[in-house]
Amino acid sequence: MNYGPDAGKLATIIDIVDGNKCLIDGPVPKTGVARQVIPFKRLALTDIVVKIPKNARQKTLVKAWDETKVEAKWEATSWAKKLARKKVRASLTDFQRFQLMVARKQKSALVKAQLAKM
Repeated sequence: MNYGPDAGKLATIIDIVDGNKCLIDGPVPKTGVARQVIPFKRLALTDIVVKIPKNARQKTLVKAWDETKVEAKWEATSWAKKLARKKVRASLTDFQRFQLMVARKQKSALVKAQLAKM
């Protein structure tokens, strides 16, 4: 999901309501996303597919998530890694950001020195 209180969380499309909305479910024990109708504009689709029947119960969905190892597949994607890096950077303190800036400058100076030698 890319908007709202559940932004950044994974959810499964359970059913299509109409051309603009769908029924999604987290499932709650895995992701914390409750079953709800949401517009497609608030979703970003991934390549991860879970084989479930239409309007599947939460118990069936949890079992399907475990069988297909959705969380492991998600954590392996570059998209998830990018979101994790963004979350870590947002939680840095002022001093940690300063340390990061200094380290970046030192790295840049080393690269310039190596390129000058060539």
